[in-house]
Amino acid sequence: MNRIASLLLVLVGLMPLAAQGQIDRSQAPAPAPAPEIVLGDYTVETLENGLTLIVVENHKLPRVSYRLTLDVDPIFEGSRAGYTSMAGSLMRSGTKTRSKAEIDEAVDRIGANLGTSGFGMNGRCLVQHSETLLELMSDILMNPTFPEEELEKERKQTLSNFASSATDANTISGRLSGAMTYGLGHPYGESSNEKTVEAITRADLLNHYATIWKPNVAYLVVVGDITPIEAKKQAEQYFGDWRPAEVKKQRYPRPIPPAGNRVCFSPVPGAVQSVIDVTFPIYLKPGHPDVVAVSVMNTMLGGFFGSRLNQNLREDKAYTYGARSSASPNKLVGRFSARASVRNEVTDSSLVEFLSEIRKMVETPAPDSSLQFVKNYLNGSFALSLERPETIARFALNIERYGYGDDYYATYLSRLDAVTVEDVQRVARTYLRPDNMNITIAGNRDVADGLAQFAASGQVEFFDAYGEPLKDLEPAPEGMTAEDVFNAHYEARGGVAKFGKLKGVQTTGEMAAGPMTLSMEQGYLVSGAGYTRISAGGNIMQESKYDGQKGAETAMGQITPMDEAKILDTKRSHDVLEFLHLADYGLEAELLGVDRIDEVPQYLIEMRKDGKVSESHWFNVETGLRTRTVRNESTPRGDMTVTLNYGDTMEVKGLRFESEMTMSTGGQEMKMSIKEVKLNPKLNSSDYSVE
Repeated sequence: MNRIASLLLVLVGLMPLAAQGQIDRSQAPAPAPAPEIVLGDYTVETLENGLTLIVVENHKLPRVSYRLTLDVDPIFEGSRAGYTSMAGSLMRSGTKTRSKAEIDEAVDRIGANLGTSGFGMNGRCLVQHSETLLELMSDILMNPTFPEEELEKERKQTLSNFASSATDANTISGRLSGAMTYGLGHPYGESSNEKTVEAITRADLLNHYATIWKPNVAYLVVVGDITPIEAKKQAEQYFGDWRPAEVKKQRYPRPIPPAGNRVCFSPVPGAVQSVIDVTFPIYLKPGHPDVVAVSVMNTMLGGFFGSRLNQNLREDKAYTYGARSSASPNKLVGRFSARASVRNEVTDSSLVEFLSEIRKMVETPAPDSSLQFVKNYLNGSFALSLERPETIARFALNIERYGYGDDYYATYLSRLDAVTVEDVQRVARTYLRPDNMNITIAGNRDVADGLAQFAASGQVEFFDAYGEPLKDLEPAPEGMTAEDVFNAHYEARGGVAKFGKLKGVQTTGEMAAGPMTLSMEQGYLVSGAGYTRISAGGNIMQESKYDGQKGAETAMGQITPMDEAKILDTKRSHDVLEFLHLADYGLEAELLGVDRIDEVPQYLIEMRKDGKVSESHWFNVETGLRTRTVRNESTPRGDMTVTLNYGDTMEVKGLRFESEMTMSTGGQEMKMSIKEVKLNPKLNSSDYSVE
């Protein structure tokens, strides 16, 4: 009843309007004038040591945040690439008076957040704990020691991350597109690798800190339940002793777009999707008069869900879950990027649509209705952003860093409203380069054969995972085959004859997935029945059973019978000499040559099923042991690439078993370790019975 009454009141309220005259719905209403924007207040003051203090008051909640930002030129790190990031991570890992553990405990005690990076520091807490937080931040800022033991921990973790991302197409695409846009000799184009991280020393971290961490190139932005007077008092007390010094300016060659479209390909063994990034440098500095029109143009092209690229590649063609573009101003050099992850078989078709939409943006004026729709979207996004005090702080910082006028953001909506169809096409012609683009693809090498048509040279250029020109695989010894590698692998683990005598295997171990540790158990009769269980706290989360004829999988209480493909895969997993019986599983193996992982020679073997690459394996040339496996797996979320990196082995009665593995898939990493291996165990039929 109340709901009906409300609707009636609305109707009554509208009746006088209807009586005043009919609305002409044949004409679209004229857009209203851009509303006046009133930004929140902030203050700016420079301390005696040159530190610029920006304060944004917000008394809605009793909390405060402090963000310290260095305004310095990017640094080219060269043979020690990665040291600035590592210096940032380790800055809070110890001071002259505190260990990392003591810093962590102090932060946790007050329920605060405290982080450092290569070019800044930030902290957040309740107002009542602000003095404690600032004392910690001051100690970290003034007295970092970069302990050697923490450096080695960070190095080990970084190298582990490299191993996990070695076959991640998105990571490889990011490195490749950066290298092609800016060049490997530019700070925006270089990326760290195993060799450069191994070369980083504690002296590099200390030098980075001593060189650029100076108050005269820093901004301290304070946001929250605090007044400018209180914030200045805190800044002087905790950062006033920070001594200024000159920070050297850096100069780099100006990256230029290619003379004609290039196709730059980085092979990712086993990839089920191609990661496309069409990219080139743009010369657009923050605050330039074209920035707003470029934002409108890019939003229309690929800047939001309703953009041309997304509607074409996702909604119309169903090639991808999402296609996006960006046109980023930068005081050094900006960048245009249009990207999507697409199925292997539509890589060339997707490129056709990418190039078509970019060229259409340049050559064809946008309809007025499309322009108004995009401007409405940007208007709404801007209005929503103003609800957060951090937005006002970011605006204030940008005004100070880039020399914007005081009314730069206050007049944003009026400048947005003034953008015309002609403006959009003008900036598209100025900044988009449909004939001078780097078309970068990270994906399965099979798809590269059809991409030469998009290159001005008529050739696809190949690069490794770090943007270096790809070196061809070294040839394997003459006459060597995949079967020879497999035999050497089994001999290194104890011998084909010994493995052939096994009747069954049972293993128990653990899997670390983020903060959770899961228990794993597997038992099987060789080439016969078996089971696999994954449990947490004694509760079975996932289970697989195969009785020798049929099988079933249980996950979260839901039972799914195995199909023929899953049964065949299960039989293979119960075969201790699977590599010597590949024909039984519909697989063909080919030795491609000698690859390198961390500069260690590896035999690379590719396996195909029904003519398509299904998995790849790397075997250490010297030891014969397997180093890495990349497989395509079908999951409820679609086809995914699974990478297994192998570590130590375990010896049991003269046979060696892989006991440490790291699995990476879908951006997640799981570490598995086998604790016990039993040979020829007596299995209980109830463990693998499907009935």
